[in-house]
Amino acid sequence: MDAVRDYDLIVVGAGPAGQSLVARLAHAPLKIALIDKTSQASLAAPADDGREIALTQHSIERLRALGVWPSFRDEEISPLIRAEVLDGASSFVLGFADRSRKAPLGALAPNAAIRRVLFERVRAQTNCDLYASAEAVLAGVDAQSARVRLSDGRVLAGKLVVAADTRFSALRQAQGIGAYMLDFGRTMLVARIAHSRPHAGVATEWFDHGQTIAMLPLTGKRSSFILTLDAKSAAEIAALDDAAFAREVERRTQRRWGAITAEGVRHCYPLVAAYASRFVARRFALLGDAAVGMHPVTAHGFNFGLRGAFALSSEILNAVRRKQDIADPAGLRRYERGHRRATLPLFAATNALARLYSDERPLARLVRGAGLRAMAFAPGARTLVEASLRH
Repeated sequence: MDAVRDYDLIVVGAGPAGQSLVARLAHAPLKIALIDKTSQASLAAPADDGREIALTQHSIERLRALGVWPSFRDEEISPLIRAEVLDGASSFVLGFADRSRKAPLGALAPNAAIRRVLFERVRAQTNCDLYASAEAVLAGVDAQSARVRLSDGRVLAGKLVVAADTRFSALRQAQGIGAYMLDFGRTMLVARIAHSRPHAGVATEWFDHGQTIAMLPLTGKRSSFILTLDAKSAAEIAALDDAAFAREVERRTQRRWGAITAEGVRHCYPLVAAYASRFVARRFALLGDAAVGMHPVTAHGFNFGLRGAFALSSEILNAVRRKQDIADPAGLRRYERGHRRATLPLFAATNALARLYSDERPLARLVRGAGLRAMAFAPGARTLVEASLRH
């Protein structure tokens, strides 16, 4: 067996959150290992998974700070001007916009494109070794280091191990850290479509009876269509041919976006939210979905992951400047407290919203209709939501 390879930081999971953390530390005097079960070729050219990520203005600024924003192609970035919420057959519309700066709320970018530009940045770093096509398990933690064992038997040791390995994190479980898991019993079908009517840069969330529909504006007269149903119904619709699928979308959207044309491959994802009971342990931290796995209704999953990457990297950089251990417990606790304050209120509110709007009982319909109208006439409540959409 090879000798143990020593690092300062070991990051397990080369998704957007894990790569963002590594990229933020590009100029730090640290030796970093990045581990992922995906092949290097797949990391360099990620497969399109159909998902469009709504980036807040703060997330865009963070991507600029990482130096990756110019690497997106023009056709990959779609301005998000406004968001609207609809409820059933009601004509009432609750709208959100960036009223403070009269600027777009943010932008939409494909998840695959975000992964690609981040990997291009990370691959160019001189202080990071990539271990692709490798799975990692915790091999022990002591006062000096934390160790992980790769699937080929190699062992890496680091001062700090960061798990960014999905909301079902095996490393989180290995550390004995529990998580609140909420299975909504629903499936999200995602597909890109073209439509005859313009979207004007407006994202729509439509809580209709028996279904939830989201339309995310892409370049031209194109949108990402997201339909939430039970798993069986979602699979049946996803299996339709292009013509039948387009007619189904027209029927379900009541032709609000006009004539529909199907584009590309359709994808289905089960809806499960997760929130770790702790974000840190001895020489260990959780990041991204391993810490907070959001329901997509507020589109904050990657935004929270990116925010966490910047918060954790700030603690690491502060420790380096002070010549302290980068796994200093006080720094890790500050990261945990700050990230929990930033994520827990919206996580709880999002889950409550998703449950309310999937409840078809008459009382629930009455409550949600009244709630939308109350928010429309409560400027303070709307301002808080709009601030969360920017950050």
